[in-house]
Amino acid sequence: MEAKTLLFYFFAAVTVLSALRVITARNPVHSALFLVLAFVSAACIWMLLKAEFLAIVLVLVYVGAVMVLFLFVVMMLDINLDQVRKGFWRNLPVAAIVGVVVVLELSAVIMHVFSGVKDADAPVQPAGYSNTKALGKLLYTDYVYPFEVAGVILLVAMVAAIALTLRRRKDARYTDPSKAVRTRAEDQVRLVKMPSRPGEEPR
Repeated sequence: MEAKTLLFYFFAAVTVLSALRVITARNPVHSALFLVLAFVSAACIWMLLKAEFLAIVLVLVYVGAVMVLFLFVVMMLDINLDQVRKGFWRNLPVAAIVGVVVVLELSAVIMHVFSGVKDADAPVQPAGYSNTKALGKLLYTDYVYPFEVAGVILLVAMVAAIALTLRRRKDARYTDPSKAVRTRAEDQVRLVKMPSRPGEEPR
């Protein structure tokens, strides 16, 4: 077996195990970190397939930006884990059946499409060929509208995540800036006359 094939099976196993830990980890922060590991191992698989641009984009965009947003939201929302896990074991059999069906369907499609494909069947690219240039030309010509729609969806998701973190909390102190600006000194300080000695009149 070639070294490339061994690396493919290794990174594929890491990706599958990381994906399983994403849905089985008890801590949501750990789940997000396992998702980062799944993205990195998937990027390594892209590198083996000579899709360097897609691998770098997967690391920079998803690991560097989207996962940071996920971690930010998870840490700021103060999720009640007991409420989230309620009914997990009751729904596990149905979820397992659906997962097995999806895996079998994907396996059947992949085996049908790529069963006879070999590395030697790939077209030979001319010298100086750039995957990034070809992908950028295709993306911004034939698929420019789906690209713009995806950008809008990500923007809406980011705005929604920020709006969720701005809710009022009872255990946190909050200062209204408009009231602070309108505050006057006589509203905050009160002068009280008191006698300097017991029995004396206040001056």
